[in-house]
Amino acid sequence: MPSEILPTVGPALATSKKYAQLSVDANRTMTMLEDSCSWGNTPDGGMNRLACNDDDKKVREWFISETKKCGCSIKVDQMGNIFAIRPGQNNDLPPIALGSHLDTQPTGGKYDGILGIISALEVLQTIHANNITTYAPLAIINWTNEEGARFPPAMLCSGVYGGAFTTEYGHSRTDPDGKTLKEELERIGFLGNVPCSFDANPILAHFELHIEQGPMLDAAESPVGIVKGVQSIRWYHIDVVGREAHTGTTPMDRRSDALLGAAKMIVETNKFVTTGELAARGARATIAVINSGPQSINTIAGKVRMGLDIRAPADEDVAQVEELCRQRFKEIADEAGLTVDVDRFWTSPALHFDQTMVNCVRESAKSIGCGMELVSGAGHDSVYTSYKVPTAMIFVRCQDGVSHHPAEYTRPQDCVAGAQTLLGAYLRYDDYTRRSSAKM
Repeated sequence: MPSEILPTVGPALATSKKYAQLSVDANRTMTMLEDSCSWGNTPDGGMNRLACNDDDKKVREWFISETKKCGCSIKVDQMGNIFAIRPGQNNDLPPIALGSHLDTQPTGGKYDGILGIISALEVLQTIHANNITTYAPLAIINWTNEEGARFPPAMLCSGVYGGAFTTEYGHSRTDPDGKTLKEELERIGFLGNVPCSFDANPILAHFELHIEQGPMLDAAESPVGIVKGVQSIRWYHIDVVGREAHTGTTPMDRRSDALLGAAKMIVETNKFVTTGELAARGARATIAVINSGPQSINTIAGKVRMGLDIRAPADEDVAQVEELCRQRFKEIADEAGLTVDVDRFWTSPALHFDQTMVNCVRESAKSIGCGMELVSGAGHDSVYTSYKVPTAMIFVRCQDGVSHHPAEYTRPQDCVAGAQTLLGAYLRYDDYTRRSSAKM
């Protein structure tokens, strides 16, 4: 985790008096949200705007147009990340960034990622409409392919920026049709020439607003939550291999049924995180992808590939679930005459956000009567920005905790409360930057 770029100056993180009555515009916020969902919306009220498809190209162009109206210059890096930068009083400093993403799941909703971008745009619009020149420059960032739905893994392009992946690795990721991310960025006109790295294109700090994607805020009837960090996440490919055979002529006791073995592994995985201490500590394990072959109704499955997702607040608990799965999967395979291979292909360690940044969010949330604090169960672009700069997040409640589904919904008043919290947190950190720079 990075050390703070600026020295801590004590607990005083109030906004300047001249900003005390500054408020976001509710109608403008909701109008921008609807406008941004003009591309990729589906008849069931959801969204299908995969990274670098034609709808993603159109919403990117809209994003650039909206930010230019507020005096922003535009940078597009080699991974297609868009940086819209409004000058400040001290342009020798890198900008304080407000970022999220505009790509969605194939059966997603209108708030995941999108609300973060809209809230950042509303902060920009509010500052511009009130003729405010902030101390540090302000950047609004649209991170490419956060979802990873088309080009796995998730948070790919913020990961390149944060140094977790190389540009070459990012460019070479393919979609199910074999198209590379680089090819598709070039096709839609967003293969930029700015190097995708913190060193080449630095920011000073990063705030991100996002829907919670869980039920805690909704159950507490709290519009906004303060995010303290993000839990540990690991992803795996599980390959189970048996032997294809005729379903009618092969006795039940002479089968090496890969699909049956995989089913047993799924059940055991669920047991590990629904009983005992691991369950009490919030561990989660999910197998949501399963593909078997040869996909013939009268042939026993000889090969299965599954996707396993393990999460927990502590890295140690994720490691423990992994070890339990590896041991039990091998036992199941041995009992059934199968082989199993467990390939961990992505790791995102648990992290704690920068305390000064979190305090800015905390004080801003407090000003609208919110104080609930959470650890994020999902990964976000802020995971990778936190590798390089002070980072914090704001959660906004979503109805019943539903996300990655067309029914995903956040009440208009909660959208506005989130944008107001982001505005206050940002202004607090900008003022903190001003005071810290004066002491240097």
